[in-house]
Amino acid sequence: MSYKAPLEDFEFLLNEVLDFEKVLKTHYFQEVSDELISPILTEAGRLCENVLAPLQRVGDLNPATLDNGAVRTSPGFADGYKAIAQGGWISIAARKEYGGMGLPMTIASVVNDMMSSAC
Repeated sequence: MSYKAPLEDFEFLLNEVLDFEKVLKTHYFQEVSDELISPILTEAGRLCENVLAPLQRVGDLNPATLDNGAVRTSPGFADGYKAIAQGGWISIAARKEYGGMGLPMTIASVVNDMMSSAC
């Protein structure tokens, strides 16, 4: 079964349940807009669908091992982590002055949820 990021569900939760617009109107997130959030979630979904989800079966068939005190990850997992790091997804909620995207923790939680459910 392939993974499909539930982007419409997250957008519904953000806009209709959480009233996320109030967060974006705060002083801290004044540079963040709805027009920015949607493409970010779309890209996170694409990463989850195309890079992380395919690793799920690989991890099942070739689980990580502990070998003489060193962890050996499943094939492809290092590349998956590299894609996460290079995309800036690790520091999504960190302040821009520290190299992050400066997005609300709510968005980081959505992205983390997609990554967790994909793999």
